Formats: sequence, structure tokens, C-alpha cells
Amino acid sequence: MGKKSWRRAALAAAAALLLSAQYGCGAFGDTVPEEAGESDAHTYIQGGEELIIVGFSQIGSESIWRTANTSSVQRALTEEKGYFLISDNARQKQENQIKAIRSYISQRVDYIVFAPVTESGWDTVLKEAQDAGIPVILMDRKADVDESLYTTRIGTDLTKEGEKAARWLEGDLKEKNRLYDDINIVILQGTLGSSSELERTAGFESIASRYGNWHILDRQTGDFTTAKGKEVMTQFLQMYPDIDVVVSQNDDMTFGAIEAIEEAGMTTGIDGDITIISFDAVRGALELVQAGKINVDIECNPEQGEYVDMVIQMLERGEPVEKLYMVEERVFTHRNVARYLEGRTY
Repeated sequence: MGKKSWRRAALAAAAALLLSAQYGCGAFGDTVPEEAGESDAHTYIQGGEELIIVGFSQIGSESIWRTANTSSVQRALTEEKGYFLISDNARQKQENQIKAIRSYISQRVDYIVFAPVTESGWDTVLKEAQDAGIPVILMDRKADVDESLYTTRIGTDLTKEGEKAARWLEGDLKEKNRLYDDINIVILQGTLGSSSELERTAGFESIASRYGNWHILDRQTGDFTTAKGKEVMTQFLQMYPDIDVVVSQNDDMTFGAIEAIEEAGMTTGIDGDITIISFDAVRGALELVQAGKINVDIECNPEQGEYVDMVIQMLERGEPVEKLYMVEERVFTHRNVARYLEGRTY
């Protein structure tokens, strides 16, 4: 992209100093060296080739899925592949992501990659990146901004995931001759305002609304965590004695919900008291699908790092890229889960 190697070395060393001081521990601790200086310039010019510097702001490490998503980026953007990756854990706070992105802009990285913690509130900082000439790649979630403010988005069809969940419930109830029975549903929502929460809710409810006998008793956020999922599920059980279905918008909340249900003396899953619909399809949850405790798990594929690498390499060659790249996803039940478990890496 016509950038000088001396500038890359200097800014990358500065980035390492700044970010190791702020984020030198936790899930991202191994990405940025603890100390850097002018002597580290060789790290960013390797074998006579300039490394591509990427600033990556991840939402946090709130779930197994998120950790797998981070790992996929770290595996894809390595020095061996020609990258220097600067990573930031926003700990689920938008202000931390905005601070990190502005730091990347001031350091004039080559690319910015981030997963927006919420959909709104990004216009100003992304305009700053645009003015600096830095391509922005959205990963996983959407940002509610003009499309000119980012280069591409890599992610999943979250609305379709919600629709898949409702379609599965439709089919399951039909098999049980209960499609037109009164069905009481509670929804464990993810972080309010996030793409995952908004679109999975909308997708599920677009189909649920067609059935006057499907009663959504309540929706509360479990913030995508096991502890909060258990807390909210406990409250649901106290408030609503006749819950038929739990729709949990990620596996971590599902784990907490199942704990709460079992502690209340009830069962879940196939032939259980409460039907469990979950999202993400991490290995631990798929094992519960196989065991019959989770009825269905709608996959949200975290392996998005290779798509980031693909897009950056296309941009480096001056090739046009699509505005949206969708990753492949499946629906897992006890009927098909066994064939996928053996090779599951997350």
C-alpha cells in the first residue's frame, strides 16, 4: 500500500509499548510483546519483507465462542503469513473499543478489524478511520453506519439463525402433535443492542408471531454469560411455573439455564420438562445435544479469521472485495450431532 518500512517499524514498536501497558494480560496477552523499542524493528520487517500491521479490537472473552473467534484471527494473522497483529480486549465496553480504534488510527496501522459490541455509536470513529485512509473490516457483528465507512463485513446471518430456531420448534411441535397447543416461551437474550441479540430475536419472533398459541412470557438479557444466564433463568422459573421452551441466545447462557432448571428439580431436552433451543454450537453444548439435554443448537461459526486474511490479501493485490462475506453454519440435533463432534475444535 506504499507505506514506508521505517514507518511501520516505528509505529508497531509504539503500538506494542502502548498496548502491552494497557492489555498485557488475559486472552490477548501473547499477541503483543511486553516490551518493544527501536531494536524491535526487525520484528516488523522480516526476511526483507514488510509485515502488514493489523489493529484488532475484540468485544471481550465473555464466552467460549468469543475465545474461539479470537483464536481464529490469531491463527490467521501470524508473522509467518506476513502480519503483525495488535490485539485489544474491550471487555464488552464500547468506550474501550472506540479508544482502541482511535489508538490504531493514531499509529496508522494498515488495517483495522473489529467486532462491534453494539450496533450503534460508531459513525464518528469510523469516519476518523476513513479520513486516515485505513480500511476497516467488521467481523461477526454489524455496525449501524453508512456502508461507505467500512470496507467489508465478515460474519453470520444472525436473523436467519433466529428463523432456523423457530422453524425447528415448528417442526418439533408438529412431530409431537402440539403445533397448535399453548406453548409458553422465555427468551434469554444476549447483550442488548448487539447484532446477535437484535437479529436472533427478530428472526425467531418473525415466525413465532404467526402462532397465536406461542406465548413469549418474557425476554431478559443474560449478557452472554453462564452466571447471568443462570440468574435470569432462576427468576423466570420463580415467575412462570409453566415454561415449555427456553430460547437461549448463546451456549454459555444455556449452561447456566440448565443448571437453574435442574436445581429447581426439573429436566431439559428430549423427553424433558423444558425444551432447550441454544445458539453457537460450541463443543460442550454439542455434547449436551448428544446427551439429550439440549434439543437443538443453531451454529454461529467463529472461524472467521481465514476470511479476514483472504480479504486483506485481496486488498493488498488491489482486487475488489464484496461488501459481505457469510460463513457456513449448521443446525445440530441428536440426529446428526455425532458425526460432527469428533473434529470439533472449539
